[in-house]
Amino acid sequence: MNEALPDVPEVRVVGLPQLTSGFDLVERLDLPMHLKVHGPLEPMGGEQLAQLSERINLKGRGGAGFPFHKKLRSVAEAAIRRGVRPVVVVNGSEDEPACRKDTVMINRAPHLILDGALLVAEALGARTLVVGVTRESTQRSMEAALSERGLTNRRNATIRARVQRNPVRMVTGAAASLVRSIDGGPAIPPGRKTSASQNGVGGAPTLLSNAETFAQLAIAARIGAERYGNTGLYDEPGTVMLTVSGAVARPMVIEAPTGVPLRYILQLAGAPPVPQGVLTGGYHGKWLDSATVNEAIVSRNSLDAVGGALGAGAILPISMNTCPLGESLRVAQWLAEESAGQCGPCYLGLPAAARGMEDILNGGGPAALEALKQVANAVKRRGACSHPDGSAMFLESTIKAFTDDLAAHVLGNGCGRPVEGVLPLFEGGQQPTGIPGGQPEEEQGPSRQKIYVDWTLCRGHGLCADILPEVFQLGADGFPTVAQAQVPRYAEAKALRAVRRCPALALRLEEDTRGAAPRQNLPAVREGGGGGRRALGRGR
Repeated sequence: MNEALPDVPEVRVVGLPQLTSGFDLVERLDLPMHLKVHGPLEPMGGEQLAQLSERINLKGRGGAGFPFHKKLRSVAEAAIRRGVRPVVVVNGSEDEPACRKDTVMINRAPHLILDGALLVAEALGARTLVVGVTRESTQRSMEAALSERGLTNRRNATIRARVQRNPVRMVTGAAASLVRSIDGGPAIPPGRKTSASQNGVGGAPTLLSNAETFAQLAIAARIGAERYGNTGLYDEPGTVMLTVSGAVARPMVIEAPTGVPLRYILQLAGAPPVPQGVLTGGYHGKWLDSATVNEAIVSRNSLDAVGGALGAGAILPISMNTCPLGESLRVAQWLAEESAGQCGPCYLGLPAAARGMEDILNGGGPAALEALKQVANAVKRRGACSHPDGSAMFLESTIKAFTDDLAAHVLGNGCGRPVEGVLPLFEGGQQPTGIPGGQPEEEQGPSRQKIYVDWTLCRGHGLCADILPEVFQLGADGFPTVAQAQVPRYAEAKALRAVRRCPALALRLEEDTRGAAPRQNLPAVREGGGGGRRALGRGR
């Protein structure tokens, strides 16, 4: 299995360096070396800074890609309207196992990030700057950088600056989670949609953006929009920071101009000449199949056009020798574990989706595939943050990209390939710990129970969809969208509960006795099968 990525992997550059200037000279650019490499930075007015951001088409580099100039103007207008000073927050909470580009920047070039953040703070009249991190190495480097600049969190300071350290969790990196933790709460989304630009830290308008975004702004402010635009594509100028891992000889962070062919980036890291697929944008991203990889170039618009995603810049190829569905199952289980546990679509839906993927690999057949599609669709746009949306996008992309392997598992006895565990997941080499409410081995694999809806009795109460979301979704008319479905083995007890609690007595369970039980063909991530099936009527 792949080892967890180090905090600071090898760094390479394609063309002339911008963000990584000086990396060939020292391991970390302290303030004197930073000024020797990049030179001084003159302050800019708020509208001047917004116009610069707009001219270079600067978008957030944390995954969402929101235009920076719009965020800047929104915060400025809110602060003026309310008569309060805004806050500036740098989000360096890089908590996805496949991403290291922000961690590299904070560890090796922290002053470039601070340049951009302080430029924004002065333009907005902000007096508070917070840098959010989750790793010990990034905390040490950024605290040292603040000290080198003489920045403190004392009340009488011209600008109060500090580092906010949070746990390493996928949901920690959400803007709302970081704001909540800065205000003294837990580092999880607050359970409602919020806009930091209008109501952020301490209720003040807050400009919160990704660490790389501030570093890009600092580069552009020094060299100007015209010179910045000489690198990369016309509509997406500049460079991007990419983390390349997965089935590669040398995991690395690469600074590359937009427009570079994706296959060249893969070649630099020692990926297979013909990868089976490439996951773009990380674990909230999308797969590209082997044919599409050769067409793709590194840019947000271009990757979107071919069905990929730039996201936070994670690029993960897999070889022809591994089962892509088994690799994706490991990621789906990890995504389910990363739930904040406070909203149903995430806490219940993502584990159900992971079990649905496992059911497909265990030979659950077309019914298992349809159930997975329904669960993935049901969690979208219903969570307190973007975690369920991104996870659903990953699962839907997996189904779309690997149709041959999917057919082998759904219609046959599986693809016959092992799971190599090439996608980095766990810190310190830890093994998967299962999903919330993980199932004992006797509950893995397909069931031979089928559940039926009697339409002459059904009155659309919807209780079945609440109890058994793996099987039942409600249509626009409020009635279940399926008349019959196979029940995953782990959900047998819930299916029995749904039958017993249906107010109209419209559900029934029957044993599917046609043919032998499907053969298990789940790739060997962990030992499966085993154990006898419990009697249907036995309580849990």
